[in-house]
Amino acid sequence: MKVTVDFEECLKDSPRFRTTIEEVEGDYGELESKLDKLVKLCIGMIDAGRVYNQANKQFVNGIRELALQSTRDEVIGSSLAAFAETLQEMNNYHTILFDQAQRSIKSQLQTFVKEDLKKFKDAKKQFDKVSEEKEVALVKNAQVPRNKQHEVEEATNILTTTRKCFRHIALDYVLQINVLQSKRRLEILKSMLSYMNANLTFFHQGYDFFSQLQPLMKQLSGQLDQLVVDSAKEKRDMEQKHSTIQQMDFSTEDSKLEYNVDTDNGIAMEGYLFKRASNAFKTWNRRWFSIQNSQLVYQKRFRDNPTVVVEDLRLCTVKHCEDVERRFCFEVVSPSKSWMMQADSEKLRQAWIKAVQNSIATAFRENGEEITISLDRQSSASMGSLDSGCELVKLVKGESALQRVLAITGNEFCCDCGQSDPRWASINLGITLCIECSGIHRSLGVHNSKVRSLTLDSWEPELLKLMCKLGNCVINQIYEARREEIGGKKPQPGDPRQEIEAFIRAKYVEKRFVLKPTAQEQKEKIMTFRKLDKRIKGNMDFLPPRPPPPTPKLRTASSTSASFSGQEVRRDSLFCPDELDSLFSYFDTSSKLQSLRSKDSGIQNSADGSREMLASTPSSSSLSETELQESESPMSMSQADRPTVFSELTDSSAGSLLYWASCACSLTDMVQALAHGADVNWVNGEDSNRTPLMQAVQGGSLITCEFLLQNAASVDQQDVRGRGPLHHATILGHTGQVCLFLKRGAKQNTVDADNRSPLSIAVEAANADIVTLLRLAKMSEEMRESEGALGQSGQYPHPQSHTEQQYKKCIQEFITLQLQES
Repeated sequence: MKVTVDFEECLKDSPRFRTTIEEVEGDYGELESKLDKLVKLCIGMIDAGRVYNQANKQFVNGIRELALQSTRDEVIGSSLAAFAETLQEMNNYHTILFDQAQRSIKSQLQTFVKEDLKKFKDAKKQFDKVSEEKEVALVKNAQVPRNKQHEVEEATNILTTTRKCFRHIALDYVLQINVLQSKRRLEILKSMLSYMNANLTFFHQGYDFFSQLQPLMKQLSGQLDQLVVDSAKEKRDMEQKHSTIQQMDFSTEDSKLEYNVDTDNGIAMEGYLFKRASNAFKTWNRRWFSIQNSQLVYQKRFRDNPTVVVEDLRLCTVKHCEDVERRFCFEVVSPSKSWMMQADSEKLRQAWIKAVQNSIATAFRENGEEITISLDRQSSASMGSLDSGCELVKLVKGESALQRVLAITGNEFCCDCGQSDPRWASINLGITLCIECSGIHRSLGVHNSKVRSLTLDSWEPELLKLMCKLGNCVINQIYEARREEIGGKKPQPGDPRQEIEAFIRAKYVEKRFVLKPTAQEQKEKIMTFRKLDKRIKGNMDFLPPRPPPPTPKLRTASSTSASFSGQEVRRDSLFCPDELDSLFSYFDTSSKLQSLRSKDSGIQNSADGSREMLASTPSSSSLSETELQESESPMSMSQADRPTVFSELTDSSAGSLLYWASCACSLTDMVQALAHGADVNWVNGEDSNRTPLMQAVQGGSLITCEFLLQNAASVDQQDVRGRGPLHHATILGHTGQVCLFLKRGAKQNTVDADNRSPLSIAVEAANADIVTLLRLAKMSEEMRESEGALGQSGQYPHPQSHTEQQYKKCIQEFITLQLQES
């Protein structure tokens, strides 16, 4: 063993000894700090390892649960179970490894620091103390005078005793240093070697376990290669089938989506029907019906046990029902009871009736009984004949959103990169996009671009019309007007994403390629739009007068329109059949409201079957202000004689252009104004603080309103008289705009300076459509609130609740107003 400090040098107390002692003391001081740090790091590693083991254990449990859930797929289930077992064993070995680290490093090194190094430090204190005493004795002995013999003897004795004590303690100190040096080497190497052996064992065991798992992993790798090929083939097949079905003309194909026939399982027919309940309210509920085993059954959910409606169809008959307010109804009658059902179309009603008849005939034949009543005669007497046999046609109203939008010139390619067959759109810009550009548009934020799928998302009619009014060509003429002039390169399909993103940001965010008109050009355009504004100044300060009591004489506006059309005079409702469902479904919170919709749809049907757009067709019960001035209002008649007054144009900004273009319904100029930086909520201080949205209401176009709303126009901003867009739409009788604003969350309880709410305005104007719409919207909110309270309390409301009474009152007033108007 190498001796760190020599014992003879210790006895000499030479400078070499002192230097060696200082080096040893400094070395052991640094050793102590390093060992303390290593122990703390080991403790941190062990704590983190335990957290990791706990998380790993939860992860393995998740794999086990996934394996149990995938038991139907033998490959996935067995593979995941094997993986979970191996990972669990590795987790156990991790636990053992961290336990070994705690025993070998933390415990051993901590003991070495706290015991051995502490003894060394105590010995050092004694050595330092006796060294000082020896130095004092030497100095005192040297200072004693020669002539004082007793002091000389005393100093000599003290020096001798001190030297003996120093030599004894110094020898012990040197021994402690030399032993500690040897033990230091032993303890450090022993602890680290133990930890490294634990790591070696851990990795050996892991290798053994994964070696056992390797054949299974190789087998799965081979299967995955085949799965990738099969998955790609299945994806192509599904996309092809999806495209084929999407392009299918359902007007000529059998409506296979509406019903199903499974003869192998004894199902004569199955599909959705509305069933009238037998309770006091006679509510209608949509259920899945099926005819099987000579029985008519239905169920609410797939796993529910079917409820038998008719036990034996041989005892029943089926017939049309034309005496109810709902369409496409038929009744199944038994000797003791009858059941009222409703199909979605006339073709489906005929198909269900035919299926019930065939099931009745089949049941008689299977039981060997004679059919005493001719089914053909019964069919012609009670149900009428089926002209198309069992062929059903699904009535699809219009084309899909993809087909309608892509039919616009220029929309068949991505607006920004030119990729063909785009499947996404920016609804506030009115453009079509490929999937890559749509992702970039999403990153711009909804204040710049709102992205929606043309195939996966639902599209409201007003939004579809807006998309068809704009399109890639219109937008590119505005947002890329200066692109070639300044040398901007338009990206192509396949270009790097960074280049496409830089181009899109320059185009829509920085608006680098927009051509800004001169002040004179913009001023002339604004003046042109102002001249198109036919509104008499001040005519919005008065509400339409209450009409006189109903008389057999029809309104002037209706008579005028009838004389132009040459057809029978009738009352035109503002509800358009093609768009009623989309606009009205927002308020349809219960099955009770469906009967109202059916009643209202019945009023709409006319001989010619035609309707104009919701925004452009005025209601006869609520005329526009100009019509009121021309026909009924004496006050308005006096105002009509006054010419339109135009003040001097003082503002030719982009906001002013947007304001006047909205009134003129010039969608292209509105887009251009926004591209020039116009504020969509710009306020015209010279015109009663009106906004572009209020001007769009004045212009009477639903599309311009939708465009402004999609571009973040405020639906509740008020003018100087405290009237918002909902007030103005109600005053003008624009039912479509009223419905649109309600869908966008307009507050209908807001009152203007005359303390009138939109509802009170509609009541005063006797506008049955808008009154009903506003009250249904208000009732919808109350129903949602009551349903929320019901969910919290867990109690069912009384049938004659306050909301139910309001609903009945609303229906009665609606019917009364409808009769008065007709």
